[in-house]
Amino acid sequence: MTASTTGTLANRLTHLDWTALAAALDTDGYATTRPLLSPEDCALLAACYDDDALFRRRVVMERHGYGQGAYRYFAYPLPPVVAALRAALYPPLAAIANRWSEWLRIDRRYPDTLDAYLERCHAAGQTRPTPLVLRYGAGDYNRMHQDLYGDEVFPMQATFLLSRPDADFTGGEFILTEQRPRMQSRAEVVPLALGEAVIFPVRERPAQGKRGFHRVAMRHGVSRLRSGRRNTLGIIFHDAS
Repeated sequence: MTASTTGTLANRLTHLDWTALAAALDTDGYATTRPLLSPEDCALLAACYDDDALFRRRVVMERHGYGQGAYRYFAYPLPPVVAALRAALYPPLAAIANRWSEWLRIDRRYPDTLDAYLERCHAAGQTRPTPLVLRYGAGDYNRMHQDLYGDEVFPMQATFLLSRPDADFTGGEFILTEQRPRMQSRAEVVPLALGEAVIFPVRERPAQGKRGFHRVAMRHGVSRLRSGRRNTLGIIFHDAS
């Protein structure tokens, strides 16, 4: 993708209604954007999966008990569009993350820029990039999990859908679960359009109770694909150890 393409993408992200997105994250535990990536962008990102030079590691989920399917972690330097998405999403999410820390009385604040936050990760020994492309075929799925790669954890991440629901694949719904204290888990199925992102907690989020805010544990996964192929781009902000 050209510099003008990545610049246009960053501009789209900057002009999202972050007030509404923050409100959705606060009340629902997730937020969806309108489609931000064009069909051409999605096709190019999905095709990246086959370019070995772009990646540092491939994981076959079945070998590790993660589900079925596979994903690949990008190597540094990230492709320009992936780097642009990560850098543009970070600042408004850092503002939300800092508010969450205040509500939960956590002594942790996040800097204003991604570069400054990555310096913190690298100082903690977390130097390997975590953005990834995931590929699922018929029968594949991803068990409920959390993307934790070390002690340094940014509290939110984003997943972009790179395939067309009901055209490129069926099934394969994005699922979130939350576990409130002394209650059974609640599941949420999040429908996405081609090029659209869902923003969601990595590990936990604040929830308002009668005595103030408390922590709600979150996990995410993907239901079994019934047919076709599903590709997604994951944007995780903390690096891995």
